[in-house]
Amino acid sequence: MKSKVLYVLLILLSVACTKSATNTTSSNNNNNNSTCKQPIAPSRLDSIEIFPKNYPLNTDISDSAVDPNSPAIIAAIGSYGIHCDFGSGLYNGVPIGIPFMLVCGDQAKVPITFRANSYDGNYGDQSDSGPYPIPDNAPIEGNGTGDSHVLVCNVQNDILYELYNASKNTGPGWSASSGAIFDLSKDYYRPDGWTSCDAAGLPILPCLVRYDEMASGKITHAIRFTLSKSHVYNGYVNPARHKVSGTGAQGASLPMGGRIRLKASFDITGYSKNMQVILQAMKTYGLILADIGSDMYVGGAPDSLWDNNDLATLKAIKNTDFEVVKLGTIK
Repeated sequence: MKSKVLYVLLILLSVACTKSATNTTSSNNNNNNSTCKQPIAPSRLDSIEIFPKNYPLNTDISDSAVDPNSPAIIAAIGSYGIHCDFGSGLYNGVPIGIPFMLVCGDQAKVPITFRANSYDGNYGDQSDSGPYPIPDNAPIEGNGTGDSHVLVCNVQNDILYELYNASKNTGPGWSASSGAIFDLSKDYYRPDGWTSCDAAGLPILPCLVRYDEMASGKITHAIRFTLSKSHVYNGYVNPARHKVSGTGAQGASLPMGGRIRLKASFDITGYSKNMQVILQAMKTYGLILADIGSDMYVGGAPDSLWDNNDLATLKAIKNTDFEVVKLGTIK
């Protein structure tokens, strides 16, 4: 009889503990939601998954084969040093780099109007219609000059929203030439042939150099870079999904999505500890061609903590210090 009573008591205790654990988990989730408030530090991105580890942008290519046309492609580019198109402070009155904003799961969504303007056309037929959770005060690249990208990531739902050639409406919402939504928790690609807010049909934010990740000691993704039109072939390779009217010759120019890698033999020990983090990423994950622009311009996010003089030391590294990773099928 005593054993039966003890058995019943154990069952009741187990049920009570399970109920308590469930209530605690629910309470913790509610606390997580309630503590997500603006502004959110950029380092919060480190707490979410930016695509699965086996996604191409996150894949280690340090041992990948060199493309047979690598010498011809590198030689055709000429001799350009790396230009870090990001930093601290202002250049001509605007922040240096492509800014981004993090928002909570309850951020209100607003309509997006796709349109052409004097800067570029309307790519609404290759855009995700939205609405998008973009606040009125979201930063615009270049303060509204040039590509005018707007990047907003919902850090609670792991979804990235990007606009190109964007402007704030006088009423609710935003206008843009194109828009793209990326579920960062999935192995996601744009539809074949579609652009994004970069010419290659790639996401922008996951390919930027960020101060917080550099300060952590490791960058674990490919880095966005640009080449001029004459050095770009009119095609694309995985994971890119879109081509532009590049004028480079086949076999002597790089298609969209093409990767170049800092040679393993390149000695990075003479650079600062911070710059070594960036250079090691260029060896391990490489640079990925994302858009038409100035030759060897590397994309990053502005941050008041960047040392512009330190970043400038990378100009000594030439495109000839890189090699082209095997391209695969060009579409």
